[in-house]
Parts: sequence; structure tokens; C-alpha cells
Amino acid sequence: MSDDRPVIFVVSDGRGETCRQYLQAALVQYADLDVETVVRSNVLSPELVVAVVDEAAARGGVVFYTLVAEDTRRAMRRHASEQLVTIVDVLGPAFGALHEFFQQDSLATPGLFYAAERTRIDREAAVDFALKHDDGLRLTELYLADVVLVGVSRVAKSTTSFYLGYNGIKAANVPLVVGTPLLKELLAMDSRKVIGLRMNVTRLMAVRDARARHLGPVGTADYVDKRAIADEVRRAHEIMQEYGWRSFDVSYMAVEEVAREVLRLLGRKAGTGH
Repeated sequence: MSDDRPVIFVVSDGRGETCRQYLQAALVQYADLDVETVVRSNVLSPELVVAVVDEAAARGGVVFYTLVAEDTRRAMRRHASEQLVTIVDVLGPAFGALHEFFQQDSLATPGLFYAAERTRIDREAAVDFALKHDDGLRLTELYLADVVLVGVSRVAKSTTSFYLGYNGIKAANVPLVVGTPLLKELLAMDSRKVIGLRMNVTRLMAVRDARARHLGPVGTADYVDKRAIADEVRRAHEIMQEYGWRSFDVSYMAVEEVAREVLRLLGRKAGTGH
């Protein structure tokens, strides 16, 4: 590539994606030009601003920037003026208009937009994870989960997994089926990441009976047989105790309450994934 290409610097106190996209939207009108784009991200101090402006001056470049802290914005304007570097303040017009509209200064906190985007991206990925790892699917990827919910059929494992996903937690769920050997992938998990959901016999029988009436016969007759359910519940509880998996009774809890208790056991905060 020729060193004679025009160079444009993208400068940001975050990743620079907003500024880069803004620039690309304008550059499509100059599709026939070969332009070099140099991204300088995480520019969080006046000293770093000065260094970037000096680099742009040395290369005869123009600077597009998205800086929100007043000290870095001030340093950009001052040093660019001294070095005769053309600068484009991408966020400036928006800040000015919003300041006039709200009659209030902005927070001027770098990284807020990225943090919000990161939260959204993490949430979408976690919900997708719950979908792909529902009811014992993709067991070879079970180790990637933040938590694995276990329990007998109809104790709200799936709905809780999706609710946790919305809170940025990668949750998988695996059914405990009486008479079926435990999966090696489940046994290989850190026991602190496996949480059992328990339900009393009366409540579980009512839930299963309602499902059977709504969807028609499900599985075998044992699915809604009180004696069989009692044996299933007892055996599942024994398994949870045997392998040291923490568990709690979800019989009369709403899904958000179940998710909140799982988060508490994990030491996580709702909505953060951390």
C-alpha cells in the first residue's frame, strides 16, 4: 500500500466503534478513494490525546473523535489547534443539543455506552445459551455454563434458565430421571455450579396433572401417579445430597423468585452477569 494514502484517525475513550461507524457512513460517499483508517481506543488522559494529535500532525491526518470527559475534550481542541490538525467532534453537536434541551450537564463518564452495549450483548448470548442447553442438550458444552439446574420434570428448570439468561447468566438444565445413570458431564461439573430445584409431591402432582390435561397424556402413567412421584422426588433429593449440590424448594415460588435465589446462591447480582 502507498504511504501517500490520506489517513484518518479514529480516537475514542472506549472501543471506538461509534466513531468508526460514523466515519464509515460518511466514507461511502468517497468509495473510490483509498483511505487509511487508524483507530486509537481507550484514550482516557490528556497525555494520550496529545500523543495521538502529534501522530496525526506528523502524518498529515484528520482526527474524528468521541471523547466524553471534559479534560480530554479540552486537550483535543487545544493541542489540535496548536498543531494545525483538523478535528471532528462526533459527539459535540449531540452534547450541545441535549445540554440545551435538558438544561443539564452530561455525566461525562467514559465507557457508559460500551457498558450498556456489553450488558445487552451478554444478555442475548446468555438467553441463546439457555435455549441451546435446555433439558440436557449439548452436554459436551455443559462446562461452559455459569450454573446447571437439576431436578425432576416440571420443577421450572427451563423457565428459570431463560430468566437467568435475561440476567446475563449462562444457565443450562439437566433432568434427573429415576433409574437412569447420571451423566458424566454433569458429574464433572464443579458442584458449586450445580443447583437443584425441589418441589413437594402435592404441588408437583398438580403441575403435572395440569400439563397432562392441557397437552394430553405425557410419558407413562407414573408421570402423574402420586406414589411414583413421591419416589421420584425422594430419589432426586438423595442424589442432590449425595453429590453436594445445593438445592431449595420451589413449590410455591414464582419464576423470578426462583431465579433470585439461584443468583443469591451463585453470589451474582441480577442484571449484571457478575
